[in-house]
Amino acid sequence: MSTTLASLRNKISGAEDLRSVVRTMKSVAASNIGQYQKSVIALNDYNRSVELGLSVCFRSLAAKSPSVNRELKTSKPSTSVIIFGSDQGLVGQFNDIVTDYAIAAIAKFPIKPRVWSVGSRVHARIVNHRIKPAGKFPLPESIQNISKLIGEILTEVLHTQGENTALFLFYNRPQSASGYAPTSIQLLPLDQKWRKKITALKWPSAKLPEVIGSPTQTLSALIREYLFVSIFRAVAESLASENASRLAAMQRADKNIDELLETLNRNFHRFRQNSIDEELFDVISGYDALTSDKK
Repeated sequence: MSTTLASLRNKISGAEDLRSVVRTMKSVAASNIGQYQKSVIALNDYNRSVELGLSVCFRSLAAKSPSVNRELKTSKPSTSVIIFGSDQGLVGQFNDIVTDYAIAAIAKFPIKPRVWSVGSRVHARIVNHRIKPAGKFPLPESIQNISKLIGEILTEVLHTQGENTALFLFYNRPQSASGYAPTSIQLLPLDQKWRKKITALKWPSAKLPEVIGSPTQTLSALIREYLFVSIFRAVAESLASENASRLAAMQRADKNIDELLETLNRNFHRFRQNSIDEELFDVISGYDALTSDKK
């Protein structure tokens, strides 16, 4: 009986320690979600400013040279795909969902794309689908490291594939407080359709702006910012989704641990009570034996 009680005490202690770790991970995941969501909200305002600036540049260049809106063509188009996943586990089906979504979309591409992965977990799943990735990028551990990742992506993809590449981003986007869904965006090429859409944006005030300096240089700088913001938002939303998935997994684990502790404590008290009853029975039996001998 004592062995059983000691074993139950050890199990209860281990479950309580595990619950403490799980609740810490829940707090960290919830905090990370808030940080990434705030960064996305801030990016939306900045992205709007960049798009308005691009609109002004396109109109200015079109007025000086109508041929600026001519469709660019090259002889060797290519397609590049970047799939964002996770480096760590305890995220449920997070990596499986985005990988399956991306693989289904890639199968419909007219040109076989070069595929890059962001995160070791999603990289392994791409390989399991018999696709040889062109490369792998490390997942940033914080918001401050996202800029470094973007620089590596643009350097790797644009310098190896060229500006005419069609660049697609696949990632999970938050849908609710603890939910997400896979999505994709086509970031490149910045073609005629995209330019018309940007050019059609209306300036929010009656005072129309002017481009100071060279419109071409300003346009080039704004395009770099546009690419930066678009990739940053995808990374931030993917990281927010990853933490949402981890939060949901930790909530389920916390519930399971509470149920396990309830069962263990109930068993412990039952065994302890049985042990006390046995000891009392032994005492009473001994007392009865002594009193019967005296008689």
